Amino acid sequence: MTINYQYLDVDGLKLRVAQRNKDAQANGTLLIFNGVGAAIEILTPLLKALNGFHLVTFDLPGVGRSEAPTIPKRLRHYAKMAASVLSELDVKQVNVMGVSWGGMLAQQFALQFPDRTDKLILAATSTGQLMVPPNPLVMWRMMTPLRYFSTGYFEYVVGSIYGGDFRDASNGLARQHAKRMTPPSLLGYFQQSSALWGWTSLHRLPSLKTPTLIMAGDDDPIIPLANARIMARLIPNSHLEIFNCGHLFLLTRQQQSVAAIEKFLQ
Repeated sequence: MTINYQYLDVDGLKLRVAQRNKDAQANGTLLIFNGVGAAIEILTPLLKALNGFHLVTFDLPGVGRSEAPTIPKRLRHYAKMAASVLSELDVKQVNVMGVSWGGMLAQQFALQFPDRTDKLILAATSTGQLMVPPNPLVMWRMMTPLRYFSTGYFEYVVGSIYGGDFRDASNGLARQHAKRMTPPSLLGYFQQSSALWGWTSLHRLPSLKTPTLIMAGDDDPIIPLANARIMARLIPNSHLEIFNCGHLFLLTRQQQSVAAIEKFLQ
């Protein structure tokens, strides 16, 4: 089935929203939050591989083809925006999945809207600013969106920031991934990044009652594996799956990742 796109006016902004398998809504809806600066196209391989569930995702403000905001937003504002998107689509209950930066937004959504969240999937993510940090060089390279604007720079840094299979420059993964990348607006990128300033879920995770699947790569330079282990210890009803790869294991270990997601959501 194809991915269907539409534009919705939410909180005064025009957002591009994608849906797949809408006819499977009776089996549950999976709302997916992407990484910082990442448009829907980055998720396309995963969206096409997941079957049996209604899938919803959208370009966050200033990313992909969504309109950039003029006023900075906190993570709670993005969560409220996501709830508004679901209301526009007439979707009440969801399973929520977040990848990297989106994993922190997924935690915020589950904590902010527990009555709308059935299950939670946290992939390659952490508890926010109180976390086991990456190497300072990796952190510096992630602070800038230059990798979205320069293919040469992306290929230069990709192994050091994503790890896993991306460390092998000869396999063509970097160029293949770069073709799906759409540069975000500078305003949108930095507003997403600044939304995390001072934010942490560390003290709130023990109160999270939502069944949670935590997914992590064992060679993730951005989010060291220790962060997933910490979340697994703090979230009462959680399960940790570790993949032999890096930050983008959802793409490089797609078959294993999809199997784990589908099993968890059954």
